[in-house]
Amino acid sequence: MFVLNHLKAFKVRLLSLSKSLEKIKTFYLNRLLQRPSAFKVLRRMFFVGTFTSISFLIVFTLRHSQPTAATNSSHDLFLPYITRNASTQPFWRPTPGTSWQIQFSGQIDTSLDVQVYDLDLADTPKSTIYQLHTDGRKVMCYFSAGSWEEWRDDADDFPNSVLGSDMDGWPGEKWLDIRRLDLLGPIMTARLDMAAQKSCDGVDPDNVDGYLNNTGFNLSYQDQLDYNIWLADQAHARGFAIGLKNDLDQITDLLPYFDWALNEQCFQYIECDLLLPFVVANKPVFGIEYQSDTSSFCPLANQMNFDTLKKNWDLDAWRIACR
Repeated sequence: MFVLNHLKAFKVRLLSLSKSLEKIKTFYLNRLLQRPSAFKVLRRMFFVGTFTSISFLIVFTLRHSQPTAATNSSHDLFLPYITRNASTQPFWRPTPGTSWQIQFSGQIDTSLDVQVYDLDLADTPKSTIYQLHTDGRKVMCYFSAGSWEEWRDDADDFPNSVLGSDMDGWPGEKWLDIRRLDLLGPIMTARLDMAAQKSCDGVDPDNVDGYLNNTGFNLSYQDQLDYNIWLADQAHARGFAIGLKNDLDQITDLLPYFDWALNEQCFQYIECDLLLPFVVANKPVFGIEYQSDTSSFCPLANQMNFDTLKKNWDLDAWRIACR
């Protein structure tokens, strides 16, 4: 009976997903004649078409398989619905349909009727987080895990040897050598400890895709994977949920370790399909679009079960939610 009930639930979820994916394919077909990058669009359409046919097999296998025996790897093996948590207390995990706000500049508007706020870890007073908790909100605390920022209080804690190239478009920021956990580990764990001291419910580490950028270091896919998994393990050990910021190409490997995805401009760049595994795993995709009109992305975002906002570039209080 237990298995039967789960199969029925899977069937309902997958039927809904299949309908959404058909609309996604139609969307990309309409866009095909409007964009010069036709090959990229066709690749997306192929992915969406095949995703429906294999989604049941993936979900059923991952949900009902047993974990493998312990290996010699430095990281255990986990199912996508199970996230490592060394804390003795269960931690909050959001699900698709979670309303949210992100604000990193200006006076924090705590009056919004949303379930989650994403706020800057260092700049947000503990009193603001306390007020939001009193109002029944959860708080995700943002910090940059992959870059050095000259204005942060702990900027002098970073040795020069881990500071790389300037980040294009972000004055005062430099990429970090994420391979040097012996040097970065104490700094990042201190930030996570600050999040604990301020009673954050989750953390939002940014710039976790340095291996795809000109960082000044020869970072590999595996270097980034190891660092991101380390961040997730450290967050869970403190009782935090943790989000994966952008880093689309590593979603398959990182899905078991992260509790939500936070993505910028996936509709603008036609790459939202890569985020679908999070929704299938009942983990939310918090999306941000900056330039397009909401009519061009909100209907599809809702069909994909994403929780998408339109925001200003400076991430002030202004927002338009797709749902």
